[in-house]
Order: sequence, then structure tokens, then C-alpha cells
Amino acid sequence: MDAVSGRKQFDISAALDQAMRVFWQRGYADASLDALGSATGLGRGSLYGTFGNKETLFGKCLDRYASIYGAQYEQALAAHPGDPVRAVEAFFDVVLSRIADPSVPVGCLIAQSAAQSLTLKEENGMQVRGLLDVQRQRVRTALADSSADSRTLDELATFVVAINQSLAVLSRAGTPDAELRSVARLACTTVADTIARAASKDVGQG
Repeated sequence: MDAVSGRKQFDISAALDQAMRVFWQRGYADASLDALGSATGLGRGSLYGTFGNKETLFGKCLDRYASIYGAQYEQALAAHPGDPVRAVEAFFDVVLSRIADPSVPVGCLIAQSAAQSLTLKEENGMQVRGLLDVQRQRVRTALADSSADSRTLDELATFVVAINQSLAVLSRAGTPDAELRSVARLACTTVADTIARAASKDVGQG
């Protein structure tokens, strides 16, 4: 207890993590204030006092999610300089490890939020789109080590992000891990084949 205020002290980061899990599991629309309060251990008044309204709390949870997993994605994509296909494989390894982790909700908070974009406030919707674009830019940077033309690499970056979001949706539907890994493997093959064809075309035109 706080000797001055007499109020129980709590860890704001831990409370934010718990709120993030509620949004992740239920989606924005079904994440009630009662559920958020129960998860964080905060009453409605304390919840507002600490984080602001539901939209503001959701935005903070998106940022929290992006900081945790975005760092992992960035590390994986940067771990294989000069080998963009291996970088994409490493990216999907991180994605599939998160999906298989029993300690967190199934799927992806960003994918869950993107699917519910029509129910989000404009600012939250823009934030979700921005996070998807950051992900695409990360993948595009990793692909830049290939000799393929810019348009092909732009399309491949969008393709990889689309597969990532699809894996999250499929996982929430109960698709087995083996099938998810098969999808990721075929996606990596598509990336490799597309880069190879683009490089061969460039050589033929040289």
C-alpha cells in the first residue's frame, strides 16, 4: 500500500500487457470495460484515470504489441544480409513461434484489429494501417538485397505481409501448425522463384 495515498500500487506496464491480451483475444468491439478492468485489476474510474478512454488504451496496446513483436521481426529480417529469402524464412519463423506460443492469445492483434477496422475510431484505424505499412517496409528493406527490380520487390513485400496476416486468421480458425508451416514454406518458395525470375529477366535484357 502507498503510505501517502493509501491506494494499492500497481505496475502500469503489467496492466497494459493484460489489457493488450484482452483486445488481442476479443477484438476491440468485444473488449468491454468490465473485461479490461478485470484483467488489469483496475476499476472503471482508475482505468480511465490511468490510460484515458477505451480508444486511447487500445492505441497504447497496439503500440505495446508493435514494440514487442516488431523488434523480433526486425531482428529476424536483418539477421541474413545478402540473403533475402532466408530473411523472409526467419520472419515467418518468428510469426509461427508467436502463433504456437500457448502463453499468448491465438492470432495477431494487428490482424484482429485490421479485420475490425470498420468498428474502430478513425485514429485507431489509421494506427493499424500504419503498423501494417511499417511491417511492409521492414520486409521491403530485407528484400532490397536482391537484384530484382523495385516494382517486383514492392509487390513481394506486400505479398509477404498478406501471408503473415493470413496465417494469423487461419490460426484463429484452428488450422494445425503443420498446415500453417506449409503455407509459410510455399510463400518463401514463391519469393525465391519470383526473385530468381526477375534476376534472370534482367540478365537477359542486359
